[in-house]
Amino acid sequence: MGFLIRPEYWVRWLGIVIIDLSLAGDNALVIAMAVLALPPRQRLFGMIGGALGAVVLRIALIAVISQILCIPFVQVIGGIALLWIAIKLVRQDISGGPEKKVREATMLWEAMGIIIVADLIMSLDNVLAVAATAHGDLGLVLFGIGLSIPIVICGSTLLARLMDRFRWIVWVGGGVLGWVAGELLVEDTIVRGWIGSWNGLLHWAVPSFLAIAITVWGWSLARRQAQQAVLERVRLTR
Repeated sequence: MGFLIRPEYWVRWLGIVIIDLSLAGDNALVIAMAVLALPPRQRLFGMIGGALGAVVLRIALIAVISQILCIPFVQVIGGIALLWIAIKLVRQDISGGPEKKVREATMLWEAMGIIIVADLIMSLDNVLAVAATAHGDLGLVLFGIGLSIPIVICGSTLLARLMDRFRWIVWVGGGVLGWVAGELLVEDTIVRGWIGSWNGLLHWAVPSFLAIAITVWGWSLARRQAQQAVLERVRLTR
């Protein structure tokens, strides 16, 4: 127990807490978007199941995380996968209806799968930062990973409630995921070598383009859906 009285231990502990608080936003966002299509009684199960599954994978990969990031095209694949997830989450049907009720059980597992995959993709740098801050202390590493669970679940619960009231948050959330996907694409070791001196410009241009494109696309989908709903009401009143 002597490590508890060492100032260095508590400095590392505080650093891990700050890392988790600052980097958990994206993870909370994707969880909130993934469970948004679920009925309220299943949202908590989706959040907890997805978060726990992601944590298990983080712990399994903690020993090789730095090597994974150096493998060519790993971040490109992650960026493409995250971009697909962003499009899928923005496009998902959040208006309800009989078809949605039939798919509730399937959607729960689908949401948990999306949470696990997206969390793993976006947490590579997070886990690496926690591992570096812990300086090989497995207890601190596990503490950092475990701490992310309540932070992410609390944050995603709040975001899901806000998304229920303000649907535009879904489009913005898709844009945020698009930004993260763009960063992964341009930060890959091979891609950085290809773009060379253009790295500074493309580091902002690619994420910005993807963020704006997904946000505008989400808005256009919602607008089209609203117009179709109005036309349907007019047709039924005739």
